[in-house]
Amino acid sequence: MKVFLYDEGVGEELNIEEIARYLRQKLGKAEIELRGNLFSFNLSRGRAEDYAGKIASSKIPEVGREIVAGQELLYGEIEYEKRRISGKTRAFGILYDGFHLQRVFRQMIPGEELRLDFAHIIFTNRLLATWDDSNKKYHLRTSIYGIPSLVSTTGLVEAPAKPRDYYLIKQQYESLGKDLTELKDRFKGSFIDYEDKRLTEVAKGYAMQAVFYSLTGNPFCQDKGCRLYNAHWQEELIFAQLESDYEFCPRHSRLLEKA
Repeated sequence: MKVFLYDEGVGEELNIEEIARYLRQKLGKAEIELRGNLFSFNLSRGRAEDYAGKIASSKIPEVGREIVAGQELLYGEIEYEKRRISGKTRAFGILYDGFHLQRVFRQMIPGEELRLDFAHIIFTNRLLATWDDSNKKYHLRTSIYGIPSLVSTTGLVEAPAKPRDYYLIKQQYESLGKDLTELKDRFKGSFIDYEDKRLTEVAKGYAMQAVFYSLTGNPFCQDKGCRLYNAHWQEELIFAQLESDYEFCPRHSRLLEKA
């Protein structure tokens, strides 16, 4: 098995080299390779800019309306993505359809590597969402697994729900016009935040989920103490990735020994 790690704009907020060392420790037989920026690895500048329109078409204008192929794009949207690709700006506050973006990124991977024994893991700060047909709206995601797998550092902050009391008190703060920084200090440590020192450690577990997708076709585990647990709340994420007495459940530990 070969695992390739890419940095698609996360910058200093994530230590991908530390994640690579962790994967080498856990996957002794696997080859782990750092490939840096997805665009600079295997695309010339000119060709990379050709993808700006495709990435812009993955942007979600409204959470209650599913994007469609061939939607009209504004000149500014394409120009923004060109700057993003060249590293001149970063993606903040823009929501992307995770599956659409995954398909765009897949086109940048060499065809001979589009196999499950090659795990491509792209760390990005783009905020991802997927369409839910049952309630006709987009939902935020921490990650999208497949070829390639995407792990969103912004998603790790925004997608899992914060403690219920946080939202109740936030409403009070907003109605009174109080500084929300004080609210974050009040709940400090109870959720992953931007520039959080725990972010790299948490991302290790999501990298392993991507690895298990390649190994078994299923990245998740039902055990709340296993790093493969699909957390929907910040408290679940923190427990599975940081506070559990073990890293992996017995079944996934055995699978890992054979990997």
